[in-house]
Amino acid sequence: MPSALSPIETTSAITSFSSIPAKSPDAPKVVAPSTKRITRPKEPIPQILINEAKATKYEPFDPKKHLNYQPPSKIYSMKEIGLDGHGIAPTAVCEPFPLFTEEAIKQMRAEAFSDECLKDCRYQSSFIKNMIRGMGHDRAPFIYDAWKSPEVLAKIAEIAGVELIPAVDVDIGNVNVSINDENENSVQNWRSSDDDKLSAVAWHYDSYPFVVVTMLSDCSDMVGGETALRLQDGTIRKVRGPAMGTAVVMQGRYIEHQALKASGGRERISMVTSFRAKSPFIKDETTLAGVRTTSVLSDLYTQFTDYRLEILEERIRAKRKEERGREVARRPFNIPEMRSFLEDQIKLLQGTLDEVYALDD
Repeated sequence: MPSALSPIETTSAITSFSSIPAKSPDAPKVVAPSTKRITRPKEPIPQILINEAKATKYEPFDPKKHLNYQPPSKIYSMKEIGLDGHGIAPTAVCEPFPLFTEEAIKQMRAEAFSDECLKDCRYQSSFIKNMIRGMGHDRAPFIYDAWKSPEVLAKIAEIAGVELIPAVDVDIGNVNVSINDENENSVQNWRSSDDDKLSAVAWHYDSYPFVVVTMLSDCSDMVGGETALRLQDGTIRKVRGPAMGTAVVMQGRYIEHQALKASGGRERISMVTSFRAKSPFIKDETTLAGVRTTSVLSDLYTQFTDYRLEILEERIRAKRKEERGREVARRPFNIPEMRSFLEDQIKLLQGTLDEVYALDD
């Protein structure tokens, strides 16, 4: 039977400051790619992938047709990996679980490898040599609607133990592409250890609280492809490799991890969608370090600052309501409590300010 988390752990109950979880340790620093500006990949996408995309007839996302959800066989807690009290939820990572049908995967691949997306949305960094991201609803309506659907979000919340929403639109459906006959198409060996030489993505923390990684490739001939977690004591734990249409939910902002390189098969194509807490009363430690040089800055900054200001707006509105209730009840003004609230909002604003700056030419 799958390991289940109690429904009371979800943030559906977090609607005011009185229900905010206890403060946890700060998130670790995210190491940014050494890439200093937007860089386009030089390696062409294999024509067979483009031809397959063109041969796929578009259809809109339909959860009744395109979802194939089965609960994961195991959900690992933050406590199990030595990070009890860290992060925004009890879940660390889960075993791969079926999420999308083969028809859904074909639609996602067709959008990612469309002429428009390949022209405008390809990026590379020192961490990942070939990615397609920032497609948006206009270029990738199926992908966008799938990750915004209430049905998908409900299943993710069930596993994560917290209600989540896509963090920003530019990080819905980031597609990482590794072609096995292109040895330079995986991560640059920015560290010299054997583990890094076997990685498809370097050791890293994610920019956003949670990610959902979905496999878009047929893995029947693939060996490897596990997700490796580096624990607090330095030991490595591996989560088994995925199959096409399966997904992994991980609290990647707080867990150092990497995707191990797979051998066999034609390709390794995965989709990463980033999530944050739905409740404005849960801390948000998003950083743009990992995505700044692989995004259109105007879009990224617009979406990031908009949701941060919305969080601030909701918190202030709730605090004012709480204060009005205090006055009606004739309770005295609580100086330490108000100072703590204001300090938290200053921290949120300062953290937002620190992320918004122009890149050097």
